Amino acid sequence: MPIRVLLADDQALLRGAFRLLINAQPDMNVVAEASNGREAARLARSERADIVVMDIRMPEVDGIEATRLIAQDEDLAGVKVLVLTTFEEDDLVIEALRAGASGFLGKGVEPAQLLDAVRLVAAGAKLGARDRAQLVVIAYEAGLVRAGERKG
Repeated sequence: MPIRVLLADDQALLRGAFRLLINAQPDMNVVAEASNGREAARLARSERADIVVMDIRMPEVDGIEATRLIAQDEDLAGVKVLVLTTFEEDDLVIEALRAGASGFLGKGVEPAQLLDAVRLVAAGAKLGARDRAQLVVIAYEAGLVRAGERKG
């Protein structure tokens, strides 16, 4: 069964690019898109996403508060949040993790890194990789890649 992804970002162009990238994968499917945190929390519930790719800075309700709403909702216990943002500040990483995020990446990552991160977080890994080497090690330790196998 494909990984069900909810995209939450206030920039329609970025959501569209992420949707194209994710939907091109045989093991992933974008089930909904949100332009703010309130909508993201609502859609996580109604669409039964496996993972929310969440921006931090959004109108109405920001991504950290939306992450908190998702993490505190017992009906959404299986939903993971991967924070993807241009603001890679340590205090935001800590705040996102405290809110219940399972991972944190900067928007400067390569497309293959984002896809690997979605797979890892959906599989239950905690992710805070800032470079490709860390991501590969985490993927290897999680059993998602084997020695000699190349992903992305």
